[in-house]
Amino acid sequence: MQLKIMPKKKYLSAGRVPLVLFLCQMISALEVPLDHGKKAKLLEDLVQPPTITQQSPKDYIIDPRENIVIQCEAKGKPPPSFSWTRNGTHFDIDKDPLVTMRPGSGTLVINIMSEGKAETYEGVYQCTARNERGAAISNNIVIRPSRSPLWTKEKLEPITLRNGQSLVLPCRPPIGLPPAIIFWMDNSFQRLPQSERVSQGLNGDLYFSNVLPEDTREDYICYARFNHTQTIQQKQPISVKVISVDELNDTIAANLSDTEFYGAKSSKERPPTLLTPEGNASHKEELRGNVLSLECIAEGLPTPIIYWIKEDGTLPINRTLYRNFKKTLQITHVSEADSGNYQCIAKNALGAVHHTISVTVKAAPYWITAPQNLVLSPGEDGTLICRANGNPKPTIGWLTNGVPIEIAPDDPSRKIDGDTIIFTHVQERSSAVYQCNASNEYGYLLANAFVNVLAEPPRILTSANTLYQVIANRPALLDCAFFGSPLPTIEWFKGAKGRALHEDIYVLHENGTLEIPVAQKDSTGTYTCVARNKLGVAKNEVHLEIKDPTRIIKQPEYAVVQRGSKVSFECKVKHDHTLIPTVMWLKDNGELPSEKRFTVDKDHLVITDVSDDDGGTYTCMANTSLDDVSASAVLRVVAPTPTPAPIYDVPNPPFDLELTNQLDKSVQLTWTPGDDNNSPITKFIIEYEDGMHEAGLWHHQAEVSGTQTTAQLKLSPYVNYSFRVMAENNIGRSSPSEASEQYLTKAAEPDQNPTAVEGLGTEPDNLVITWKPLNGFESNGPGLQYKVSWRQKDGDDEWTSVVVANVSKYIVSGTPTFVPYLIKVQALNDVGFAPEPATVMGHSGEDLPMVAPGNVRVSVVNSTLAEVHWDPVPLKSIRGHLQGYRVYYWKAQSSSKRDRRHIEKKILTFQGSKTHGMLPGLEPYSHYTLNVRVVNGKGEGPASSDRGFHTPEGVPSAPSSLKIVNPTLDSLTLEWDPPSHPNGILTEYTLKYQPINSTHELGPLVDIKIPANKTRWTLKNLNFSTRYKFYFSAQTSAGSGSQITEEAITTVDEGKMAGIPPPDVGAGKAMASRQVDIATQGWFIGLMCAVALLILILLIVCFIRRNKGGKYPVKEKEDAHADPEIQPMKEDDGTFGEYSDAEDHKPLKKGSRTPSDRTVKKEDSDDSLVDYGEGVNGQFNEDGSFIGQYSGKKEKEPAEGNESSEAPSPVNAMNSFV
Repeated sequence: MQLKIMPKKKYLSAGRVPLVLFLCQMISALEVPLDHGKKAKLLEDLVQPPTITQQSPKDYIIDPRENIVIQCEAKGKPPPSFSWTRNGTHFDIDKDPLVTMRPGSGTLVINIMSEGKAETYEGVYQCTARNERGAAISNNIVIRPSRSPLWTKEKLEPITLRNGQSLVLPCRPPIGLPPAIIFWMDNSFQRLPQSERVSQGLNGDLYFSNVLPEDTREDYICYARFNHTQTIQQKQPISVKVISVDELNDTIAANLSDTEFYGAKSSKERPPTLLTPEGNASHKEELRGNVLSLECIAEGLPTPIIYWIKEDGTLPINRTLYRNFKKTLQITHVSEADSGNYQCIAKNALGAVHHTISVTVKAAPYWITAPQNLVLSPGEDGTLICRANGNPKPTIGWLTNGVPIEIAPDDPSRKIDGDTIIFTHVQERSSAVYQCNASNEYGYLLANAFVNVLAEPPRILTSANTLYQVIANRPALLDCAFFGSPLPTIEWFKGAKGRALHEDIYVLHENGTLEIPVAQKDSTGTYTCVARNKLGVAKNEVHLEIKDPTRIIKQPEYAVVQRGSKVSFECKVKHDHTLIPTVMWLKDNGELPSEKRFTVDKDHLVITDVSDDDGGTYTCMANTSLDDVSASAVLRVVAPTPTPAPIYDVPNPPFDLELTNQLDKSVQLTWTPGDDNNSPITKFIIEYEDGMHEAGLWHHQAEVSGTQTTAQLKLSPYVNYSFRVMAENNIGRSSPSEASEQYLTKAAEPDQNPTAVEGLGTEPDNLVITWKPLNGFESNGPGLQYKVSWRQKDGDDEWTSVVVANVSKYIVSGTPTFVPYLIKVQALNDVGFAPEPATVMGHSGEDLPMVAPGNVRVSVVNSTLAEVHWDPVPLKSIRGHLQGYRVYYWKAQSSSKRDRRHIEKKILTFQGSKTHGMLPGLEPYSHYTLNVRVVNGKGEGPASSDRGFHTPEGVPSAPSSLKIVNPTLDSLTLEWDPPSHPNGILTEYTLKYQPINSTHELGPLVDIKIPANKTRWTLKNLNFSTRYKFYFSAQTSAGSGSQITEEAITTVDEGKMAGIPPPDVGAGKAMASRQVDIATQGWFIGLMCAVALLILILLIVCFIRRNKGGKYPVKEKEDAHADPEIQPMKEDDGTFGEYSDAEDHKPLKKGSRTPSDRTVKKEDSDDSLVDYGEGVNGQFNEDGSFIGQYSGKKEKEPAEGNESSEAPSPVNAMNSFV
């Protein structure tokens, strides 16, 4: 018989502690409590064999830089003593000054930090804890110091290989303890990027499926991190250079033989081959509970993709992980069921390769039934059972007090039967500690279990006369913790002479607790717990008092008051007369403001001189030592009104909700309306809460008229209903009422199935079935599951079904690629199935198309447009939903510009099943190449054979530039650059030009054809000082292209321009077309006419006065004071002054009058229009108006330079007028 010691649970009140906490006090301990406390003191005279409570791990790797601590802790009564063995022999710690044992413990501390080496203390250690009742032993603890060795020195030759070849960079880390963690970095300690093409294997090597030029670097470094010692070791850097065959010139090709390159594989595209593992098959062995890691790394071009399948089953969904870009398959927590053949498939566009890995799962021993401690009384029987499993099956060995049972002292009360020891009629001398050892080639298990023979009469550990106080209608739990050997029986009695209490009204728990499910007033009284065994009887009395619940019988009410007035909230509390309540008021769930305006008496809260800040929610809370209640009311503060008016507001919430006529699918709800606040109630709104599935979330149930106070409500199965009611009037809706009592309806089968059922494959060999699951309300009962069924649409197969948990997805593996399936998902629960579901159609996973479009044809429409046709791909070869066809086309480049890696390809996608399309935006006179691919939901299929076509010539673009240089009196020279887009072979240039007269009218158009090989042309025999407009275009056999236009002016006749500065044309550039000839402007012509008329009048006046004999010294005054405005206009003055080069930056010399003999005499005045117009910088607007300022400045600013866009100066304008 087993001895049970039941601790007493301490709690505030039975009525306020959840029942589950008491049920957790079920019998669990089979040993004497050895901790401190009242119960331990009651049992302090009891003895117990040792029990190992803490020990170091079996494989204990230590840090050689720190002291060695080997743990061994044990408990027992009396406290045990400790001893150690090392490598199977006694370890005398007293003889080694570096070894100490902690007081009151078996833990060893070996001080190697001061002196000594960790290697000295390597070995197998075992701890023994012993007292008068037996000896317990620890596991064999293997002590090994961690090691982090350096890499051996090696010279690594640089690796040179061609673009596209495969490569393996070996790591080969030193063997450390524990094994190192491997990673690859560069000299800057940055991790090297990895991808489907480049990845690290499980052995630490770095694999390249194919190399690219960007893989060239000199610092591929393998690092080994030893976490135990927190050290990192580094391998010598590896240099890799990737050379493109096109980049090898003749010199390199002559000096390098093929053997100097890494490997001998071609850089052309090739199907996959496996880099690791080698061959077609391999074997892997893993232990149960570990992580199974399978690896396949392949080389090929393009980069292969890895797929995994299990040949004789499916991969476990919740335990399967893909690592290293799917090159590594991991299955966590493997078991024997995971044994089998796993196949990896490496695939690219050129082929596939397979490898089969045969997996065997072995198992170190694991417990089926570990031996448990036995507490027996003299003469009783018992058994110790030790059952373990493993692969191979472990052997079971027994020891007693650390000694093999075969050589231990004989005990007539025990009998060994394989994995069981049978005890019969035990005596006190039978107490001992037994060890069970289950071992196989992969490990061992060691368990200690004692047999403690005690003869103890019953003892009750619960304090006598404990008082329990419980609120009426709540559960009451009375404690009776006990101890005894043999195990006592427990009975409860009420009153001095009452009968034993039975389980028709009460619940008797195995731990001795008495539960009264619904305590009533008549449950008050004295209860007696009696514990009996053959050695005696123990009794204990406890007392139970049932208290009335605390209630607020007058609650505070909603109030609307005017600012500055007074408001009072009432809160009248009714409570049990033996309990002392505490009433507290809160505002908005916080303390009341500490102001004198707030006063609290026994039942009221009074607020005087109410302000706007006083608005809010006021709560009255009443607490006792056993329960608490609260009630709230809202205060709304409004502006004072001159005349009182009726208060119109939303109704007060209904109250006194009651459920009657409770049936499976209906219930009647009754309530009492609250105050309507001067606005009649128009309707009541009923809401429900599902406390089981959606606690705290309220849903609309029904609405009834404002005259009703009862409603018959329809219910759904398996819902824990609570109801509340809100009233509504013309002002608005009331607050919700208090929730009604809960009502749980009976469960039923689901009445609907999941919606949004779909079947779509995510891989070529699977079908992913998804659906929108039912919510808890729709489940209609516990144990919601789904029956998922599927079969091929076009086959004769039977439906395949599986029942899954409450999830929203199921994956069917091993399906053919892109096959239509019929799918059904049916809901079920513990009661039954939902109605037969509808059937939907889905498809298994798509794969890339297998066939390219055939018979690709191209017809050229014009120089920029072509039409391509192709034959459709058969639907079976598409292997998925047809998305359309994709045309890749690109322009062939000249040999000087060709870069094979950077050909710009254009893509056009034609949706659906179209078999033709237009290619716009082509360049004329070009060679194009195209191919066509079919597209499905997975991606593109193979490309068709390339088709080339030529576009015809087109008209060229305009010449890139046109400049007019070297203007002379009667000629202009044109220079140009050919069109940037000739779009064919240029045949000639067309030059058209025409003069522009002073009124901006265009003259006759001259057309000249210029050979295509010219970039310069001189026009002769032009008019001097004349503006010309030019139209210039290029021409191919397709016609003329766009024109480029320009304007320019020929220079002035120097014979008539002596002393007149020429136009500022810069370094041989013509004036821009926007320059304006001032001589053609109307205002200037009028001004000159007025000046001429004035001179004519003056001459007439002089002539008349001379004829009359008067003297008018006009001639003398003119000679003495030359008028700058009249001087240039005299008919006999042929010049304005000498010509000065604009680049000399010198002031212009002023001209003199020229008499009839053509001799030149210098004038006294130096003024000119240049002085008033700031030299050549004076300019005219486009309408001919002079925009220079007559500043009267005498200093001349230098010319701006050779700008062809310079506007003409006043001197130029005068020259044009002449």
